[in-house]
Amino acid sequence: MIYILIRIFLFKHRPFQVAIISLLICYSIEILQLYQADWIITLRETLFGRYVLGQGFLWTDLVAYTFGVAFSFIIEKNYFKKSHL
Repeated sequence: MIYILIRIFLFKHRPFQVAIISLLICYSIEILQLYQADWIITLRETLFGRYVLGQGFLWTDLVAYTFGVAFSFIIEKNYFKKSHL
């Protein structure tokens, strides 16, 4: 989802660049979950904060983000490769 969202805004960039930016955003959000200041805990208690920032850090989320971005990248590369023939 993040890959597609970033791709919409950065449509002139190479797919690899979009993949790297997407992973950096996803990893940053996941690592931010390790930060436990009072203000961010309060923000996480809201619906928006819960969905965007998450509740806790999980290594498996990093794997899922990597898989999702890689899958989207591969689909895009294969689609454009076939559509330009």
